[in-house]
Amino acid sequence: MSDEQVEISVIPSLTHVDAVDWDACACPEAIDGRPVDPFTTHRFLMALERSGSVGVGTGWQPQYLLARLNGTLIGTAPLFAKNHSQGEYIFDHNWAQAFERAGGDYYPKLQLAVPHTPATGRRLLVKSDHAALAQSALVQGAVQLASQNHLSSLHITFCTEAESDAGAQMGLLPRISQQFHWVSDGYANFDDFLASLSARKRKNIRRERAQAARFGGSIHALTGDQIQPEHWDAFWRFYQDTGARKWGTPYLTRDFFAEAQETMRDDMLLLLAERDGHYIAGALNFIGRDTLFGRYWGCLEDHPCLHFELCYYQAIEWAIAHGLTRVEAGAQGAHKLARGYLPVATHSLHWIADEGFRTAVQQFLDAERRAVDEDIEVLTEYGPFKRGDSALDP
Repeated sequence: MSDEQVEISVIPSLTHVDAVDWDACACPEAIDGRPVDPFTTHRFLMALERSGSVGVGTGWQPQYLLARLNGTLIGTAPLFAKNHSQGEYIFDHNWAQAFERAGGDYYPKLQLAVPHTPATGRRLLVKSDHAALAQSALVQGAVQLASQNHLSSLHITFCTEAESDAGAQMGLLPRISQQFHWVSDGYANFDDFLASLSARKRKNIRRERAQAARFGGSIHALTGDQIQPEHWDAFWRFYQDTGARKWGTPYLTRDFFAEAQETMRDDMLLLLAERDGHYIAGALNFIGRDTLFGRYWGCLEDHPCLHFELCYYQAIEWAIAHGLTRVEAGAQGAHKLARGYLPVATHSLHWIADEGFRTAVQQFLDAERRAVDEDIEVLTEYGPFKRGDSALDP
């Protein structure tokens, strides 16, 4: 390791760091355009903080890390102390139960992540001219913070593959999970995408879109200043319904959407289904440099295939029309395969304080990795796209 000494500090709020300084580490590419993704930007994390979606009472207590070299900020990380495992999407509930049955205290733990957001992106936000040094310092700082406070574990979730490889070299335990993403093959329009699918899958998607259209209204794609407070009022009702059914309590507060309207409206695509002058369903996406990130869906009325239309097909159409090459439709959901979304590996890193428990987790992760790799291979083989040698698929 370099002789250069990096100073690590912990701050309880992003109000303690200038937005320009944070974003110079989090998204330096945004100087000439959009960030790769908006989720580690100062504005997104502050929207969570100001709205009460993280902080006291949420189980996500900010412990942001700052790495400075000779007084200059060279790296940051969105770190949180957690007393539960909700809103993470890399599931460790079984680990918690096993550790506590053995007499340990799994919570609190440290989570280096973007709250409530299962989207892959950089988690160790470092400047390129000091990347290795800052990355190492941030990991060491997070581990030291966990160790000094006698915490069970540290988890870095939805990190990049490169970060996973670097973290493994530092002694962290790598984990592979699975999502389904749509990737463009240079499609000019939605019909061009359909033409790449097998005849059966193509016919099924056309049937689903026709069914969805029979809900009897119109679909609006809104972004930037097109999004108005009444649209958020409608979407909040959808989000509450989905949150109540999935999680018991919605993770985001109503104020989050008001904050996002103020600071992030150009980063968002809101798809709303309107019938008889009323919004009945919607899907919220975030816009990255090359990727559309599907995040939340909800409805007040059930209509066949409307979920597929708003969350998958409209997202693909919008991405193609705006030159994006990928749609990430969120966590889980093998049903996405038939709709053009293929399985991809997602990555996380884990530090476990207790040596015996660390060995058990390592053994679990080795077995899980083999299973996930095999699952991705099998699902890709049975994907919806044409087979070049198929006589049945013109």
